[in-house]
Amino acid sequence: MSFLQEIEHGLQTLGGHALPQPAAVLAQQIEQYLRLIERWNKIHNLTAIRDLHDMLYQHVLDSLVVLPHIQGPQIIDVGSGAGLPGIPLALARPDWNVTLIESNQKKTAFLQQVKIELKLHHVSIVSRRCEAVQLNWSPDTIISRAFSELGNFVALTAKLAMQGAENCQWVAMKAHCTQKELDQITPPFFIDRIVNLEVFGLNADRQLIIIKKR
Repeated sequence: MSFLQEIEHGLQTLGGHALPQPAAVLAQQIEQYLRLIERWNKIHNLTAIRDLHDMLYQHVLDSLVVLPHIQGPQIIDVGSGAGLPGIPLALARPDWNVTLIESNQKKTAFLQQVKIELKLHHVSIVSRRCEAVQLNWSPDTIISRAFSELGNFVALTAKLAMQGAENCQWVAMKAHCTQKELDQITPPFFIDRIVNLEVFGLNADRQLIIIKKR
């Protein structure tokens, strides 16, 4: 099985309802994205995972499995790093506007290269710390992957949703969230639900902590 076929097979496990474009098209874009990570990793430390196959499961499919629980069309990925989960979400949903916030200059240079090479006109890249970012529009979802503890995540990003905050959701991707960390969420914020996820090819705990504001 070629790597492209492996990607297509992995996408099929997500269910077609989550993918508005053909899996074959998305698979080609994902392969291009992963090979860009592989190439840049030789010079810049974008991600500790170096193997393409491991990146597919631990980065891309891990990001895409959240799709049914994300509300668009305005998405913010905070602490995007190598573009996770923002780039996979943008590839899967070209009808969404995805903003990647990342303060590391080398990583934002990589994200700009991904945007150019994959022609992601619906992706915006902000090279600043999230607490310094000001928006003139309202996000529908603010998502983070291994960014920080829940309390810090909400505190640092709360003002991003000052306009229309009651319609925004904060989504934290976690391996496992302790009760102590869950208790960091206090009014006016509340935990709307906790979703346990299974990622094809990945034997690991995955949770989505979905937070809203009253």
